[in-house]
Amino acid sequence: MGKISAVFLALLVVCFALVATVGGFYNQDEGGAGIGGGGKGGEREEGGGEGGEPGVGGNSRFLLRESLDVVRTDAGHMRVIRNGGHRLWRSPMHMGLITMEPNSLFIPQYLDSNLILFVRRGEARIGHVYEDDFAERHLKTGDLYRIASGSAFYLVNAAEGQKLYIICSIETSENYGWHWHQHGFRSFFVGGGTNPTSILSGFDPLTMSTAFNVSVDELRDFMTRQHLGPIVYLSDSSAPSMWSKFLDLKEHQRLAHLKRIVHAEEEANQDEEQPTWSFRKLLISIFGEEKNRDDDTRGRGRGPEACNIYERKADFKNDYGWSKAVDENDYSPLRHSDIGVYLVNLTAGSMMAPHVNPRAVEYGIVLRGTGRIQIVFPNGSLAMDAQVKEGDAFWIPRYFPFCQIASRAGPFEFFGFTTSSRDNRPQFLVGANSLLDNMRGPELAAAFGVDEERLGEILDAQRESTILPSSPVAPSGEGEPTKPSSREERAVPKMIRSFGSDMIMGFD
Repeated sequence: MGKISAVFLALLVVCFALVATVGGFYNQDEGGAGIGGGGKGGEREEGGGEGGEPGVGGNSRFLLRESLDVVRTDAGHMRVIRNGGHRLWRSPMHMGLITMEPNSLFIPQYLDSNLILFVRRGEARIGHVYEDDFAERHLKTGDLYRIASGSAFYLVNAAEGQKLYIICSIETSENYGWHWHQHGFRSFFVGGGTNPTSILSGFDPLTMSTAFNVSVDELRDFMTRQHLGPIVYLSDSSAPSMWSKFLDLKEHQRLAHLKRIVHAEEEANQDEEQPTWSFRKLLISIFGEEKNRDDDTRGRGRGPEACNIYERKADFKNDYGWSKAVDENDYSPLRHSDIGVYLVNLTAGSMMAPHVNPRAVEYGIVLRGTGRIQIVFPNGSLAMDAQVKEGDAFWIPRYFPFCQIASRAGPFEFFGFTTSSRDNRPQFLVGANSLLDNMRGPELAAAFGVDEERLGEILDAQRESTILPSSPVAPSGEGEPTKPSSREERAVPKMIRSFGSDMIMGFD
C-alpha cells in the first residue's frame, strides 16, 4: 500500500510540474512573462523582457535562430537557419541555404533528415538511391525535389559559368534528440578522406583492407586523398580532386576501380541485412555510364520527377499579385515528409489580407523586394511589425493571425515551407469572402457592438479578396512601420533575422 501511495504521489508531482510548465509556456506566447520571462540566461536573453512586464516578448519559440555554417569550401557553402524551440516544443524543421560554384560537387552522403530542395537559381544534377534503385534528375530554376532520410545522394552544379542557389527544408532529426547535433541533423559522408571523413574510415584498417582486398598502405592512401571539404570542384588544373581524377579515367578503368570498391563493400556487409540504399548504384552513378547522360535532359532511373513551382498556374491571382501552393495532391513525395511549399508575389503597395493558417507552421524567406510582416498574438496584441528585405527569413506560428505588405518601391516576393502537406486552407479574416464576410449577421454585429447596417457598410467597403490593393488614404511614409513603443521595440525585432542576400542567395 505504501509503495502504491508513493508512486501515486510521484505521478501527482510530475503532472503538476507539467501543467505549470505548459501553463507558463502559453502565457509566455501571449505576451506574459512566462517561464523565465524576466530573467536573463543563455538563449533566452536574446528575446527576453525585463522585469517580467506583461506583453513583453520573452519567447524563444518566436526567435529565429542565427544561421550556422555547416559547410564552407572554395567550391561552395551551406548554411542552416535554425528556428527556436522550447523545452517542451522543438522546431519541426530548419531551412538550409546551399550555394555552389560552377562545375562543383556536393560529395555523396546521406542524412538522418528528409530534404525538400527548391532550386532558386541555376541548374543541378542530383543522383540518389530510390527504393533500392538509382535515380538521377536534372533540375532547373523553380524545381522542387525530395530526398528521403537515409538515401545516399550527391549534387552537381551542372550550369556553365553560373552559380547554383538552393533553398531546402530540413526536418529536425528524430534519431538522436535535439541536442545530439547543433544543426538538428547529421550528415554521413559516403565519400571523403581527411576532410570530410568517410563513414568507412571508422572501421579498423585491417578490417577494411580485408574487406577491400587491398593492403593497409593502399587503403590508407585511398582513404586520405580527399581533403578539400564536402563541396569540391570537379576539375582544377592546379590541383585536380579525387573526384575529377575518377571522371578523367576511361570507362573501363573507372569500372575496374569500382569493382574493387563494390566487392569490398559487399564483403563487409555480406552478413548484414541488405541496406536501404546501395553503395554500388551510387558509385556507378557518379563514375560510370557517363555516355548516357547527354541523351537525357531530365534524368534516368526510377524515382519521382521534379515539380516546377514557377510553371504552375497560380492558385489565386488578381491585379495586385498572385499566390501558389504545392501540396501532396500536386506533388506526391511531399506526403512522405508532410511538408507543403508556397510562393507569393505582391505588387507594389499591395497586401496579403490578414489570415490564419489553422493547420501548419509557416517558414519563409524573402526572394525579392521589401515589405512588412505583421503578426498578432492570440490575445489580440501585436507580436511583430517588422520591415523585411531580400534574404530575410521568418516563421509564423500555427493559428497566429498575420499579413504581408509590399512596400511602394516595387514587387515583394517570398517563398517558404509549411509543416503540413495537405491543402492548408488559410482562413482570411478580412476582405470579400473572408471569415467575417461569411459570418455576417446579428451575432457578429453584436460581437462588435454595432447594428447590422453598420457592420454591412464596413464589410462591403472592401470588394477585393485575398490580395488587397494599397490604401488610397495611406500616409506618405507607408513603406515603413510606425515607430513602436518601447515595449514593442523590445518584443518585435527578434522574430526575424536577415542573412544577407548577397551571402546566402546571390541575388543581383
